[in-house]
Amino acid sequence: MQVIFGAERDELDDDAVLAAYPWPEEGPWVRAMMVTTLDGAAAGPDGLSGSISSSVDKTVFDAVRRHADAVLVGAGTIRAEGYGALRAKDADAEARRAQGQAQAPVIAIVSPSLDLPWDSELFTGSTEPPLVLTTRAPDEAALARAREARATVVQSDSDDLPPRFLVDTLVQRGLRRIVCEGGPRLLEAVARAGLVDEADITVSPMFAGHAHVTRTEGLDHVVGFDLVHVLTAEGFLMCRYVRP
Repeated sequence: MQVIFGAERDELDDDAVLAAYPWPEEGPWVRAMMVTTLDGAAAGPDGLSGSISSSVDKTVFDAVRRHADAVLVGAGTIRAEGYGALRAKDADAEARRAQGQAQAPVIAIVSPSLDLPWDSELFTGSTEPPLVLTTRAPDEAALARAREARATVVQSDSDDLPPRFLVDTLVQRGLRRIVCEGGPRLLEAVARAGLVDEADITVSPMFAGHAHVTRTEGLDHVVGFDLVHVLTAEGFLMCRYVRP
């Protein structure tokens, strides 16, 4: 176990943090990302994760995304957090091309209802067209609207969206480096299916209460991970765990 304590903000430069979160050279890899308070809340009083986050947490968040192939996220989180366009810095885009990747990560949105902000910058301004994963029989009007948008719509062959379908859909498109950003139900479903390889968890030095804690079904048994490192700055703990 590697533990790094006492890092000042200016020591956590982007490239140093990037090096602390390497991707495996081959095979699919799913990273789950979340921030949690001391009392286990995933959002502040405003219902947003940003109010319990910080600039150092964002440094890790950005680093984990920089060389990802896809960002997997639920529609509820997209709507609540107001996701913007996914783009890459010029230097990262060049590095990605050299590795055979697309210029920027693809946002992959899980949405049975297809209730999404189709006119937002997420769809109109992302470097790569978003991928929308939905069921075999969503509302016809919603499906027609989705197909008009700058997005690729992929339907499952069932009335739900099994985690294995979500991950396999991405991997089959060459998107093997996957960052799963939630929300809680999506993270739980992917963990229940045994598909989480890494968990990058930020512990925020705050109490926020549980007004905005999403209730989930819970797992049948706990799933354990090994601690790889802890980065700390401004009272925040950025913990990297991997599956044994």
